[in-house]
Amino acid sequence: MESATIWVLADDRPGNVSQALGVAEALDLPFTVKTIRYNALGKLHNALRSASRFGLEHWSRKAIEAKPPPTLVIAAGRRTAPLARWLKRRYGSRLVQLMDPGWPGRERFDLIAAPLHDDLPAASNVIRTLGACHRATPALLAAEAERWRGRLPDLPRPWTLVSVGGSTASHRFTSADARALIAGCRDLPGSLLVVTSRRTGAEAEAALTEFLPEKGRLFCWQDRAESPYLALLALADQVVVTGDSMSMCCEACANGGPVFIFAPAHLTEPKHALLHKDLIEQGYARTLGGDRALWRHPPLNASGAVADEIRRRGLLTQ
Repeated sequence: MESATIWVLADDRPGNVSQALGVAEALDLPFTVKTIRYNALGKLHNALRSASRFGLEHWSRKAIEAKPPPTLVIAAGRRTAPLARWLKRRYGSRLVQLMDPGWPGRERFDLIAAPLHDDLPAASNVIRTLGACHRATPALLAAEAERWRGRLPDLPRPWTLVSVGGSTASHRFTSADARALIAGCRDLPGSLLVVTSRRTGAEAEAALTEFLPEKGRLFCWQDRAESPYLALLALADQVVVTGDSMSMCCEACANGGPVFIFAPAHLTEPKHALLHKDLIEQGYARTLGGDRALWRHPPLNASGAVADEIRRRGLLTQ
C-alpha cells in the first residue's frame, strides 16, 4: 500500500499553523506544508466562499494544484475551511480541522478536533480535546534542550520560565502589566528566565528589563532569530505564562511541572478564561498568586490524541 500524501495548510495565523504542524508531526510521517495567503476577498464569510479557492492569492491557488493530490489535509481556523472543502470535492481528500471550521460545511470534515472551551455541538466527526494542539512534544523539547546545551545562563535552580505573550486585538499589554507580572514572580524560588514573543512590544520589554530581579535573564523576541523558548520549556522546573494565548498556556503544560497563569481580568478574553478554568480544574495549572505548592502532572499535548484518532478512523489509508 502506498504511503499517504499529507498536506498542512499554513495561512497567516502563526498560532493556527503551529497547531496543524503539531498534529502532522505527531503522526510521524512525511508531510508537505502548503503556504496559503488571502486577498481582500478572503475576509468574506465562509458561506460566501463556500467550497472554493475564492479569496486566495493567485500564487496560493496555483500552489495547491501540485501533484500528487493529498490523501489527508490538516488545517486550523475558519478561513482555511473553504479551501479544505474544495480539496475534498476535487480530490477526495480526507479533512482534519483543528478548532471549529464554522458554518456551513462542518459535516464535510472527516474529523474536527475542538477544544473543550469551544463548546462545539456533539457530532460523529467531532472530538473534544483539553486545550489546543501544539508542537512541544517530548522529542522536540529534548532535542531543543540538547541544542542549547552550554548556551544557557548559569543561574541558581530552580528555574522558572516566564513565557510572555502581549497585546491582542482587544487588549494592550502595557508596561504596568509587565511590572505586575514580574512582581507576581518575585516570591518564587530560584531564578527567572523570561522569554518574550512577537506581541510583547518594546514598552513592555523595557519594563521587564527594568524590574527583572538580579537572578534573572531576559530573552527578547527578534524576528528570525533563534529563541531558547523550547529548550527552557524542557529544562525549567516550573512555568509562569501570560493567559492571552491559548497556545502558550497549553505549551506551558507540556513541561510536566507547576504552571502558573498570569491572567488579570482586564487582559483576559472570556474564551481564554474558560481554557484557564479547564486547565486548573484538571490539575495542569494554577493562578499566579495563589497556591504555590509544587506538584507534577503528565505533559499535556492534544496533538498526540488527535494523531491517534486519525489513525483509529483510518484517515491515512489511500
